[in-house]
Amino acid sequence: MTLAAGAAATRARAATKATAFALIGDRYHNSDYIRSALKRTIVREMGISVDFTDEVELLNARTLDGYKLLIILRDGMIWPDGYPDESTNAGWLTSGRPKLVSDPPLPDSKPKPAFWMTPEQGKAVRQFVEGGGAALLLHNVTHIGTTNPDFRHVLGASYLGHPPVRTFKVRVSNPKHPIARDVRDFVVTDEQHYMEYDKDPKFIFLETVNEEGLGYEKYGPKAPGGWAFDYGKGRVCYMSPGHLLTVLWNPEYVKLQQNAVRWLLRAG
Repeated sequence: MTLAAGAAATRARAATKATAFALIGDRYHNSDYIRSALKRTIVREMGISVDFTDEVELLNARTLDGYKLLIILRDGMIWPDGYPDESTNAGWLTSGRPKLVSDPPLPDSKPKPAFWMTPEQGKAVRQFVEGGGAALLLHNVTHIGTTNPDFRHVLGASYLGHPPVRTFKVRVSNPKHPIARDVRDFVVTDEQHYMEYDKDPKFIFLETVNEEGLGYEKYGPKAPGGWAFDYGKGRVCYMSPGHLLTVLWNPEYVKLQQNAVRWLLRAG
């Protein structure tokens, strides 16, 4: 294939694809609430087309070719042998749970998680952004940074953990950043995520603060809540809130999501 033919093929793929590819959902984060949330905040309210999937195998260089924006809200685990219990199943009762019965009985197993992102997938994300793509990385995606060095380099952090769901403030620490434009501090009930942050502190524009002074393990009540930076020819933005639909639809957080998309796509 000639260079001109290759360029034409790339333009053709871009013309038939949505603007963004979104990988969403995991054991602890139902794909439906994420899709519902982002279809309102990004698709309907901004007019940005997004292809959603929860199939991790689809995150690869071939899939990403032709997209402008990658969105990920999911952790780094899959559970190929099932779950140790059904407590995270969205259809499982929250009270009065019956004893689980199966006749004939299920085979004995000791389900364990597996890390899904391969070295090739991490390289694909890195090359996508370095080459001019954009990445909006949300909530528990920092967990992927614990096992994939290329992805961690793009994200700029690695997951440390979080306390149980509680109420905390999301504070704008750099109101001059374009993503924080016209955004006020706000309060959510959510998982307050803690992470090891690798990049320059100047890129941080949000922090999460438990105003009761509650920390997590050896860490205090504050954690980085959002950052953004240029990466090669592309751009990256991470924001940590997002465990619940009510969080993703908080009016101030909607502003942040939409400002982030505009900044990532260089649309103002």
